[in-house]
Amino acid sequence: MKIFSGTANPELAKEIAKAVGVPLGEISISHFPDGEISVKVLDNIRGNDVFIIQPTSYPTNENLMELLIVIDAMRRASAARITAVMPFYGYARQDRKDQPRVPITAKLVANLLVAAGANRLLAMDFHSQQLQGFFDIPVDHLYAAPVIVKYLREMQIENAVVVSPDPGGMKMAYSYSRLLKSNLAIVAKQRIGPDEVESYNVVGDVAGKTAILVDDLISTGGTLCAAAKLLKKHNAGDIYAAISHAVFVPAANDKLKQAPIKEFIVTNSVPLRISPAALPIRILSVAGILAEAIIRIHNNQSVSSLFIT
Repeated sequence: MKIFSGTANPELAKEIAKAVGVPLGEISISHFPDGEISVKVLDNIRGNDVFIIQPTSYPTNENLMELLIVIDAMRRASAARITAVMPFYGYARQDRKDQPRVPITAKLVANLLVAAGANRLLAMDFHSQQLQGFFDIPVDHLYAAPVIVKYLREMQIENAVVVSPDPGGMKMAYSYSRLLKSNLAIVAKQRIGPDEVESYNVVGDVAGKTAILVDDLISTGGTLCAAAKLLKKHNAGDIYAAISHAVFVPAANDKLKQAPIKEFIVTNSVPLRISPAALPIRILSVAGILAEAIIRIHNNQSVSSLFIT
């Protein structure tokens, strides 16, 4: 087994390699003067089982192209099997034609990964479950829920209610509510602009309860902020936000500061782009669960027990 890291999240890759018990493979990734990416695998990987850790977070296009080039280099170096480990799958929100004449970019990215030479994908918390069907190669889809739920249980929150900030996250919120043995609520919203969201109703009882907003990713923070403000109008108590992928854009900083959210609970699937001192952020590591999946895939063992949420 050989584990390699792209430049997107080297700290997570180091944690994963340490948990697996193997050193990170040697690879050189640089740029030509005109911006083209140059890759050279320094280790001999002929006949090896190779895992490449690279979330396609910001800068998305740069990291995606880098991953494709690394996969191609591994294929041409005669790796026996290449597994793309994507803790965060970029372009996942573009998974359907919701308007005329728009692409399904999530499917395009899937095609590119397979064309580059990936034999398998290991990912975490897709934006929508149907993304697994976009691939004609095996996909192991993990969840951050076991890591986040463990932390929430340690907090010993009383009278909690899990809240989905929009109807699309209902299934995820339901899983969290079952694991935490708590009530469930949902916020109805409508998008009134590219980065502006209006939440207008809450289905479920949140008055006097500690609300836990759960979502797969946070970018501008518009959905989360609107939902938190609406929960406060319905007399909710403390509000926490549990998010798998902290894809914060810098513009979200001021908006999130004004949100009535006591703590943002996120994972290290992507590097944090805002200062942890700017917001009450708790970062949880998913290196352990990804490392366990890598070991099981390499040993041809079942990974299904890691899917359970």
